Amino acid sequence: MTVDTGAEAAFVLVPEAHTGDWVWARVAAVLRRAGARVFCATLSGGGSVAPADLEAHIAEVIRQVDAAGEPVVLVGHGYGLLPALGAADRRRDRVVRVVHLDAAGLPEDGDSALDVLPALPRPASGAAEVPPPAREEWHRLGSTDGLTPAVLDQLAARALPQAAATLTQPLRLSEGAARIPRTGVLCAADGSTIDRLRWMASLGVPRLSLLTAPGNTFLEVPTGHWPMLSEPELLAKALRQAAAGEGESLALPAGHVPHHLRPFVLDVPERPRERRECVDLYLPDGHEAGPAVVFVHGGPLPPGVRPAPRDWPTFTGYAALAAQLGAVGVTLDHRLHAPDDLARAAEDVAAAVDLVRAHPRVDGDRVALWFFSGGGPLAAPWLSAPPPWLRCLAANYPLLEPIPGHGTDGDRFRPVAAVRGAGDLPVVLTRVGLEDPMLDATVERFLDAAGECGAEVEVIAAPHCRHGFETLDHTAEARAAVREAMGRVLGHLDA
Repeated sequence: MTVDTGAEAAFVLVPEAHTGDWVWARVAAVLRRAGARVFCATLSGGGSVAPADLEAHIAEVIRQVDAAGEPVVLVGHGYGLLPALGAADRRRDRVVRVVHLDAAGLPEDGDSALDVLPALPRPASGAAEVPPPAREEWHRLGSTDGLTPAVLDQLAARALPQAAATLTQPLRLSEGAARIPRTGVLCAADGSTIDRLRWMASLGVPRLSLLTAPGNTFLEVPTGHWPMLSEPELLAKALRQAAAGEGESLALPAGHVPHHLRPFVLDVPERPRERRECVDLYLPDGHEAGPAVVFVHGGPLPPGVRPAPRDWPTFTGYAALAAQLGAVGVTLDHRLHAPDDLARAAEDVAAAVDLVRAHPRVDGDRVALWFFSGGGPLAAPWLSAPPPWLRCLAANYPLLEPIPGHGTDGDRFRPVAAVRGAGDLPVVLTRVGLEDPMLDATVERFLDAAGECGAEVEVIAAPHCRHGFETLDHTAEARAAVREAMGRVLGHLDA
């Protein structure tokens, strides 16, 4: 069924974990003024007379769908997406669209909330419920950008425990669930953008095929994870657009070559490489041991991406360039598949470094590590306590502070904090001018922190280059940035 205008559909709004129907009050009022019928689901929380689980929440949403009649647009915010999908699957004759409101995962049959939403807190062993976040902890569920102190006070005061079974019970979906039209309403300040999803869709991972399915659309709202509280007018507009099937499609044109698979900005001759486990070594001419540069890709990336990141032109290009200039260039694959995989990915990087330093063609006392994009947080352990053999650390368009609510806490993976321990370790930072503002803000905070502690950071500015410029921007500025960064890194290895 197709809905011609947002006013024709009834909206059923399903809240995020630890909240209730009250969070929708301002959005519901705007939608009703526009002529829409609005129903707000109240999901039972911890401490209920009957212990809640995901099936109980699905039943509660189904009751709202049945009360709304038809057609219905179901809106699931964060955790609320799972009961919304479960209800939509069982009322496919009524539900014409499901809106994923800043819900990071793409739940499939058998997934639990904890499988697809890493920001959700894990229940303690044997606990029946998860306590709500304290006022200063709401950022863990997602960016609080746009929320006033008074609204944060309200969130904390009205928060409810979340029954543990709602987070751990698997969602059951039929094959027909994939045919329900979807719209993603992305909260840009929470790290979700249409451009990033379009790139993710280009990776060719079967689980992400839903992103490009016909009829599925995407919209952005310029705020954090709580748009119903920070930008209710904009969210109401986006929901009416979603109901009308508006928004951008992520369908890729025939013959599309994803930007990460386009040619490297420099024409570098191929070099012989040696593959060991998840590591490739690009060897320079000769037989003597020399310095090594280890290139660490970004993420999170879904498992099963092909070609694997170590075979992407950016990394093979840099590694071949390093080898051409006399160093061993190293690419690797690590398991940063979700935001809470940083510890596992850090182990992979450390193991790769050990393998490289033990290689007969590598001088183990002269190694540089070079981090890219979302791999930036993996630089933190090396910054906080640099080993004597680490002669330089480099980073290109990096994320230097994990996105709030994306499965990380503390300073272990915060380069902004770790730089205080860098001492005299040289840091070579390539900063692009056409960067996502959220990422660039982390770079700015890193530079401020480095300045305060006197860390040695050399910034290579590329004001007209984009994130991933090595395969996106075949310009003189891009070529110069690559050459200058490589020259500085190799200079520190030879010092």
